[in-house]
Amino acid sequence: MQAITVKYLGPTNTRGARFKATSAAGAKSVTLPYDYALNVSDNEWQAAKALILKLGWQDNVSEWVGGTFNERGDAVFVGLYKHEIRSIKE
Repeated sequence: MQAITVKYLGPTNTRGARFKATSAAGAKSVTLPYDYALNVSDNEWQAAKALILKLGWQDNVSEWVGGTFNERGDAVFVGLYKHEIRSIKE
């Protein structure tokens, strides 16, 4: 299982709003500018996807699931390997 957190970074005097995706281990990150043509969830996914590609996880993980996980509204995306996917019915 792999995990990525995505945080919204508000605008400053020198930079516009951004989304920062970080791997669970914190070793790598990607920061993308806010794309105003997209909604917040799609911006979060784009940041997570950029990090997935940077880390080369696109071929190792069979499914990505994401959602909001704290009061700040940060998102988490969890990548599951095929052998880790379980049904509630099991």
